[in-house]
Amino acid sequence: MTDITLLIVDDHPVVRDGLRGMFAAEGSGFRVLGEAPDGLRGVELALELDPDVVLMDLRMPGGGGVDAIAELTRRGARSRVLVLTTYDTDTDTLPAIEAGATGYLLKDAPREELFAAVRAAAEGRTVLSPAVASRLVTAVRAPAVTDRVLSAREAEILALVAKGTANRAIAAELFISEATVKTHLTHIYAKLLVNDRASAVAAGYDRGILGRG
Repeated sequence: MTDITLLIVDDHPVVRDGLRGMFAAEGSGFRVLGEAPDGLRGVELALELDPDVVLMDLRMPGGGGVDAIAELTRRGARSRVLVLTTYDTDTDTLPAIEAGATGYLLKDAPREELFAAVRAAAEGRTVLSPAVASRLVTAVRAPAVTDRVLSAREAEILALVAKGTANRAIAAELFISEATVKTHLTHIYAKLLVNDRASAVAAGYDRGILGRG
């Protein structure tokens, strides 16, 4: 049986080393083709090495996982992306899955669960940790009124806007691209029924999202 090939994308060298060692110790069935410290390099290597599965962290300086997943999807990459992260909040899980991730697993998952998830992802099957699956079900069942409620990430960005933080600085602080910041702002404007930053901040104070002005 042909080994499942992997690319590990994580900004922590210790994590990359640990994962590489784990798959090497398995003895057979997996082969790590390369590693990347951020999403930008991860996209480059995924397109160059064409692994079966990309293990993708989400929050990384120099290029986050969601943007990398979206770019691989846009470029029509064959590789399946399995998110492997410590974060399971709605602001992390939903964008990653919407961007095209095949699966979402937390780093505290048992070794055998990780191996099984990689095998499933390689076959194109969706893999979700129980906590993430529960969040997705909750999101799907949420009443339509939530369409007008800011997500935690949107509220975070609005708070930075209220401080006068420029888009580029917001992107750097939150480890996301400037394009992603602009996308979040577009959603914020739509939900608050405004057309610019100043009006969004005013609406944020008026609705109590930013506290008292």
